[in-house]
Amino acid sequence: MNKDLILRENLAIQRTIMANQTTFLSFIRTSMYFLVAGLSVQNIVQFNTIGWAIHLFYGMSILGLIIGVLNYFSQKKRIKEAKKMVGNTAKAYVL
Repeated sequence: MNKDLILRENLAIQRTIMANQTTFLSFIRTSMYFLVAGLSVQNIVQFNTIGWAIHLFYGMSILGLIIGVLNYFSQKKRIKEAKKMVGNTAKAYVL
């Protein structure tokens, strides 16, 4: 069995796991930005005049967080399925 191929596949999966985590953290960061924007607008202007914008920021914050969580777990499931394939195709490359 070619150990280099298996190592390369394992390293690729580790990079993919880290990229998935980074993407999840960026969704959380963006969601927090929208939350802070909503809080800032709420504190700067009167609620009655521009209440729709505050609700829009809060809604986008919650929506971004939900999308980020769903994306993270769906990608995590795909990575777990791909991890099962490591080593199975390596038999074709044995010298």
